[in-house]
Amino acid sequence: MAEEVIERRAYARIGLLGNPSDVYFGRTISLSIANFSATVRLEPSQDLVIRPHPFHDLVSFSSIRHLVNRLQSEGYYGGVRLLMATCKIFYKYCCDQNIELKEGNFTLSYDTNIPRQTGLSGSSAIVCAAFNCLLDFYKVRHLVKVEIRPDLILNAEKELGIVAGLQDRVAQVYGGLVYMVLHMTSVRNIWTTLDMVYTPPWILVFFLPFILYMLRIQVILGRQMFGDDALGSLNIKMIEVARSVGAACKFTGSGGAAVAFCPEGPAHVQLLEEACNKAGFTVAKVEVVPPVLGEEDLKTVSVM
Repeated sequence: MAEEVIERRAYARIGLLGNPSDVYFGRTISLSIANFSATVRLEPSQDLVIRPHPFHDLVSFSSIRHLVNRLQSEGYYGGVRLLMATCKIFYKYCCDQNIELKEGNFTLSYDTNIPRQTGLSGSSAIVCAAFNCLLDFYKVRHLVKVEIRPDLILNAEKELGIVAGLQDRVAQVYGGLVYMVLHMTSVRNIWTTLDMVYTPPWILVFFLPFILYMLRIQVILGRQMFGDDALGSLNIKMIEVARSVGAACKFTGSGGAAVAFCPEGPAHVQLLEEACNKAGFTVAKVEVVPPVLGEEDLKTVSVM
């Protein structure tokens, strides 16, 4: 009997409070959203194959000018390296923990609609989805504790030189609205899934095309510390446009997208949409993702 194809999804996240204090062992609140997501597909195969994405891992170009323009806008990196790093970290962890893995190979492929460089955690979503595929292919989900998984996802990204904290990975592993208290490694981290019944209607604001000259640094603490040049004029404008109509607004992460709240209701949202559209920004109502852990996952949970 042929083994089944496994497909797992991980969602974009919004940093509501505290971003990026997770890098400095602070406290954050993050929210998983269904507006954007990454999907990884695992199909049993004779050899282990990492399949490039036809757009995000483009290696064929119409001209050298096309290649250079692509590198200047997208950079050198696609999702293949993320899938490879995930496999390495997963395998190493299982070996270190004496978790026996069955024989057999697979083909990994991915797709994503999470905009690049918008602070919506596109890279970690690919890693999280791939990690879930591996857990289920090898049938070891019950052997890898939930609270360990964000660290493994982060380790896969560190393998590639990506500088980040645990916030995105915790939000994507748990789903829903998550409060995190992050410490140095000598102290146990704590995260708690919060009741979403009181979550207000959020508005997501971002700009197209996604790849513009924006932020070229990994971590930004605030406008006062780094100045407007570091944040980028479009990022500053996005916040200012939202606040000009009385909406509360902040970046979802390191820049490129923002989350806004309109306290006066639907008419206020309409005002925000009109102002953002006029300025060239795209607006969408946030679709909240509920907690994603299943029964088998919850049996392994010791930190909540």
